[in-house]
Amino acid sequence: MTEALAALGEHIKASLPGKVTGATVSFGELTVQAEAADIVAVLRFLRDDAACLFFNFTDLCGADYPAREKRFDVVYHILSPRLNHRIRVKLQTDEMTPVPSVIEIFPAANWYEREAYDFYGILFTGHPDLRRILTDYGFEGHPLRKDFPLTGFVEVRYDDAEKRVVYEPVKLVQEFRNFDFLSPWEGTEYVLPGDEKAKV
Repeated sequence: MTEALAALGEHIKASLPGKVTGATVSFGELTVQAEAADIVAVLRFLRDDAACLFFNFTDLCGADYPAREKRFDVVYHILSPRLNHRIRVKLQTDEMTPVPSVIEIFPAANWYEREAYDFYGILFTGHPDLRRILTDYGFEGHPLRKDFPLTGFVEVRYDDAEKRVVYEPVKLVQEFRNFDFLSPWEGTEYVLPGDEKAKV
């Protein structure tokens, strides 16, 4: 299987010079690195080429690497049921440079692109309705960015007693715990609930 994926990666690189910058196989999966400006042409080729036939759009997600100049990865997962291959297409972008929308090729990308915009602030040009999809209308910031603060924001919820939507400061509902990261065989310095019975 690895040899077949490696051969497919070489075919894709040879067919799209300048648009695909690399193809690697690791853990039994093929990852193709593409230029952001050419993602529409790359995905169209992967859908239509007889050696590819990736016509099933599985999902699109983002990843944040704030130390990089192009801090965001946009990752597309596509499937070829006919050839029984699944690959990942990655590109890099920054906060200001939009990525072309791929809705014209894969209409299923619509809400995934909106989610990446909502959670990371990744911009998509040509999207017919690029607005938040999971956070509140007045929400500020993008919650999956690594530099997004955990406190200092407001959350919205429906209050059944007041019969309306209320805004209140974000509260962490679970206490922070101290983890010692020792192996269970070495034991911990504190007694977990229920352990006191074992020593009797």
